Formats: sequence, structure tokens, C-alpha cells
Amino acid sequence: MLLYYAKLWWVVALRGIFAVLFGLCAFFAPIATLAVLILIFGAYAAADGVVALAMAISGKERDGSDRWILALQGVLGLGIGALTLFNPAVTALSLLLYIAAWTLATGVLQIVAAVRLRKEIPNEWWMILAGLASIALAFLLLWNPVAGALAVLWMIASWATVCGILLIGVAFRLRRAHHDHLHGKPLAA
Repeated sequence: MLLYYAKLWWVVALRGIFAVLFGLCAFFAPIATLAVLILIFGAYAAADGVVALAMAISGKERDGSDRWILALQGVLGLGIGALTLFNPAVTALSLLLYIAAWTLATGVLQIVAAVRLRKEIPNEWWMILAGLASIALAFLLLWNPVAGALAVLWMIASWATVCGILLIGVAFRLRRAHHDHLHGKPLAA
């Protein structure tokens, strides 16, 4: 599984960069971001789903048993993105539930992937922390869904920024593992 992820380290980095950019936009342009949050989130979830599905589908290794984790993340992202984009009026209130369900499921799946990678990559805790950050956001959204829209926007921006930074950290680890593999160095356990 490590070699599969390591080959696509740049895709993990791209997911992280998109998340950080989304978070920064939400922090620095809150009024504009709030007005288009539904469309931004729908597009982000769909794009993240496409990227995760592309990672799952593009693997040609014999051991494809772990690709279901990425495929499931991709289907979740595409589904939530489609629901958000096709129901903008209804989504205004239910968006919090969509985001909570998506971040909860994605967080759990990231932790599952990290546990599976724990013997193949050092410091898999980066991915575990990304998963825990997603789960924390889900619980915060479910705990008080009527909270002010700006506070919710800042929670989403914080989550996106933190997860993005953590995914970029994972990407650097994967890049190092890919580089080591290409140069015949043994992979760190």
C-alpha cells in the first residue's frame, strides 16, 4: 500500500493545497464566502471525490485490496457534492448535516488508512491527526447546528486549513518514501 500512496504523493499534496486554499478564502473573505459557501463546498467535495476516485482507479498494482478506502472517500465526496449543488435552497440548513456526515466518514476512513500504513511508513500519525480533525469538526457541527453561520464558517475554515496542512505533511513523507524506493533504499518501517 505504501508504494501505491508514495507514487501518488503529489495527489495527496494537491488535496492538502486545495483544502488550505479553501480555508484561507473562508477566513479572509467571510461575507463573500458565506454567500457562496454552498457552491464552494459542493465543488470542493465533488473535486475531492474525483481526486480520491482517480487515486483508487489509477492503481495497477496487484495488491489493490486497500483501494476501496480511497474509492469510498471518492464516492462520498461526489455524492455530497452532487447533493449540495443540486439542492442549494434545501441545502442551506442541511449543509451542516452533509458536512458533518462527510467529515465524520472521511475522518474514520483516513484513520483506517493510517492504521493500515503504520508498519510501512514512519509517522503515520499525520494521517491519524487529519482524520481526528475531521471527526472533531463533525461532532462540533452536530453538537450545535443552529450556531451562528460565521462561527460555523470559521470552524470549516479551520478544519480545511488543518487537514490541508496535515495532508501536505503526509505527502512529503510519501514523497520521501517514493524517492527512497526509486533509489533502491529500504523503506522505513
